[in-house]
Amino acid sequence: MTARLMDGKAVARTVRDEVAADVSTLVASGRPAPGLATVLVGDDPASEVYVRNKRRQCTEAGMADLHRHLPADITQSALEAVLDELAADPAVSGILLQLPVPKHLDTTALLARIPASKDVDGLTVTNAGLLARGRVGLVPCTPGGVMRLLDEYGVALSGADAVVIGRSELVGRPMAQLLLQRDATVTQCHSRTKDLTAVCRRADVIVVAAGVPGILGGDDVMPGATVIDVGIHRTPDGLTGDVRFAEVEPVAGLLTPVPGGVGPMTIAMLLANTVAAARAFGDVA
Repeated sequence: MTARLMDGKAVARTVRDEVAADVSTLVASGRPAPGLATVLVGDDPASEVYVRNKRRQCTEAGMADLHRHLPADITQSALEAVLDELAADPAVSGILLQLPVPKHLDTTALLARIPASKDVDGLTVTNAGLLARGRVGLVPCTPGGVMRLLDEYGVALSGADAVVIGRSELVGRPMAQLLLQRDATVTQCHSRTKDLTAVCRRADVIVVAAGVPGILGGDDVMPGATVIDVGIHRTPDGLTGDVRFAEVEPVAGLLTPVPGGVGPMTIAMLLANTVAAARAFGDVA
């Protein structure tokens, strides 16, 4: 058996088309186009690439690009003032603070300046709390993208045994909560988990978001399981994920490649969150 690869590029294209249609509907109704304010602090090359891709796809979907590029030595108070300005601006539907920010800045305090209604990264305490309570809010983009992939490929989640490897606030914890909301039985693993192989071998669905290259191998996977690789790492041999792909591909039933799996879904769900914020939470709703 060889795993069927889950085409994140194709599914992301579908999401972007849906977003563009939603934007056209909003504009046709007389409302302004949703506006996405990306905030980039400093000149980190990887962050610049990520933000450039987000901005490009934002404009391609018909939304307003309200980008702010700020110097790396900006003070905490000055950056908070920028976020406060964007929060008060009715043209801004969503605010994305590109992380990580320089070490002298307090990320938690900065995120707290972003209104939950404009928090298109789903990182504020309010949106995290809504997710934990199973209520409507803006969901972190990567876990939201994983859920969309699972749905597009018809993966049954109700009653399924699911394992999430990783417990970050950005991916691991919200991922587990989303799976729980779909009636999966979820085990969350991390660096202190004993006998990770034994835990994973009984799982129907494994989402690997540990940030550790190659943490999951073929012996860790039940034949026919669905394996979602959230990790992405630059190596001398190219991009790789948290999954040892060559080992897992002959065992799994469904598997995301790296690149081309979860990555494209993250930006697509950012766009979906922005138009959702415009319709349901923002000033143009």
